[in-house]
Amino acid sequence: MTWNSTMSSGYSSLEEDSEEYFFTARTSFFKKNPGKATEGKDVEKELRREFSTEEIRQKVEAYNSMTKDHLKMTLGSHGEYTGFIKVLMDLRRPVTEAFYLPQEVNMILHISSNHTARQVVGALLGKFKVVDNPAKYALYKRCRREEQVYVCKLAEAECPLYLRLLAGPDQDSLSLVLREQQTGEVMWDAFSIPELRNFLLILDKEEQEQKDALIRRYTLYRNRLEEAIRQHRV
Repeated sequence: MTWNSTMSSGYSSLEEDSEEYFFTARTSFFKKNPGKATEGKDVEKELRREFSTEEIRQKVEAYNSMTKDHLKMTLGSHGEYTGFIKVLMDLRRPVTEAFYLPQEVNMILHISSNHTARQVVGALLGKFKVVDNPAKYALYKRCRREEQVYVCKLAEAECPLYLRLLAGPDQDSLSLVLREQQTGEVMWDAFSIPELRNFLLILDKEEQEQKDALIRRYTLYRNRLEEAIRQHRV
């Protein structure tokens, strides 16, 4: 598994002012286990069946003819294929006690059709030396259809490159995002003591910022009222 990262600051494009570095993890090919999509009837039908080598070849050729960024797929001799996926790192918590991942970081990974979502998550966390429990994170797919955006968590056994092949290279049709698990309730027992203490520091900082903003707001109101009173007395 090979990958590079593209970082962006402010509101500029993720492709601008980027730094790139590469990582290779030695992995082997496993028997293909196509995932199940939950959005889009056409995709669902395709995910319920196996493709022949000829069908895969046709899809890879069609994909390569549409891509505009030279991140093409390569077909192997036994129906497996390799290619690139782009993953947006959307982590809210600090990666370590002292390091926050910059916002809008795109990681470009070179993977095989047999790599699973679980393996991709592990590779991404490994890059930043996150010693956290990988079960706290998940890979999500984001799709745009008719001005609506849908987000769905991938099952651990789903193969992201397979989804990329079916969706085509258009990021609006399918984009991948790494996020903390969204279970609806925080599992505090899964965090270490240093992590919990760091969360308290973050809460204290946010609380103080809210207090300062509120004080500035009411100070401004008070000054305006006092000025209005002085004008009435004149």
